Amino acid sequence: MTLSDVVYVCLGLGALGAAVLPRVVSRRPLSLPMVFLAAGILIELLPVGVPAVDPVRDRLWVEHTTEACVIVSLMGAGLAIDRPFGWRRWSSAWRLLGVTMPLTVAVVALLAWGLLGWPPAAALLLGAVLAPTDPVLAGEVRVGEPLEGERDEDEVRFSLTSEAGLNDGLAFPFVYAAVALAAAAGTGWSAEWIGSWALSDLLGRCAVGLAVGGGVGWLLGWMFFRVRTPELRLSEHMEGFVALGATFVSYGIAEVLHGYGFLSVFVTACVIRAAERSHGYHKVLHEFTEQIERLLTAVLLFLLGGYLVAGALSALTPRGAVLGVLVLLVVRPLTGWLAQVRNGTGRKERAVIAVFGIRGIGSLFYLAYALGQDSFDGLARELWAAVALTVVISVVLHGVMATPAIGHLDRRRDGAAPGGP
Repeated sequence: MTLSDVVYVCLGLGALGAAVLPRVVSRRPLSLPMVFLAAGILIELLPVGVPAVDPVRDRLWVEHTTEACVIVSLMGAGLAIDRPFGWRRWSSAWRLLGVTMPLTVAVVALLAWGLLGWPPAAALLLGAVLAPTDPVLAGEVRVGEPLEGERDEDEVRFSLTSEAGLNDGLAFPFVYAAVALAAAAGTGWSAEWIGSWALSDLLGRCAVGLAVGGGVGWLLGWMFFRVRTPELRLSEHMEGFVALGATFVSYGIAEVLHGYGFLSVFVTACVIRAAERSHGYHKVLHEFTEQIERLLTAVLLFLLGGYLVAGALSALTPRGAVLGVLVLLVVRPLTGWLAQVRNGTGRKERAVIAVFGIRGIGSLFYLAYALGQDSFDGLARELWAAVALTVVISVVLHGVMATPAIGHLDRRRDGAAPGGP
């Protein structure tokens, strides 16, 4: 038996598990990410010699794998949203983006600076990395398939899906701010970077991402549904892999033009959906992206489980562990609740939206990317330990809570509906 044989067995079991497990765990206080995380831990504990991935040593590999997983997930999230775009219709998303996200960055950065004694740049990076919620691991609280109906796009599901779709792109300005602050600290403290950061990284890159996403989405929507030539009207052929083409084209063009590709992909998906909102092709595209997302998620969480056993938390201090717990149990719930003051939703709905700020693959990508730009005073191991712990706690905590919480809200809403029991 060779190592490659073991790897093939693990890949095969992972692919089969990604197909079977979602239906097995759908009505239980359990999630697919929890299963694959546990599997990675178990395999690493067995004497089979599977090497663990070290994100410090294998940073570039981790960066690009997590990057691919996130952009595929963003395409799927955008295609799934039935609600037409509008400032009022999407008000819950704007509240979470405008209030919860910057407050989370600030509070986590202050905690890392005061509680852990980290330099400001590293503290800001931790805040930026842990601020975005995750479209990859949030399957239990996301909207359902396109055209599934009102039940699968209530305010809770819509808020969490739209927030995750947008803030995975909007976390980048804060990451760039941390990189710029680290560079400024290395050359003798200066605030000169703030102006160029605000103009380029905050405004310019966001504008490019939005413009590319809108333009690519409009062009593809026309090509999918309205082009006169039947051979080019892709919706008539019902091929799901076209979703990958849309994802990579949107992301690649935005990045080439120095825009935010994550933002571009989500906007592209939303614009394609708006081009012909009730067409069944959206479901085909979404199902394909969901299948790819499951496979990539299975691989990444399997590897994260192995990394935990191989010493991911060896650099974690007790205060670092406290910080990870505070992010999930205090910072996110409070900032999420503040964003929803006077928004018209019920108290229980606001509580679920506030609590379920799932951290995951996006945080792993941002940390890998940032550490490729600067060493952050040699704190790579400490940063990875804090982020890995937070993601693991989120996977377990939210995985256990999601099905009962969403199920309770569904039963409550069905009971209050006209004609309900």
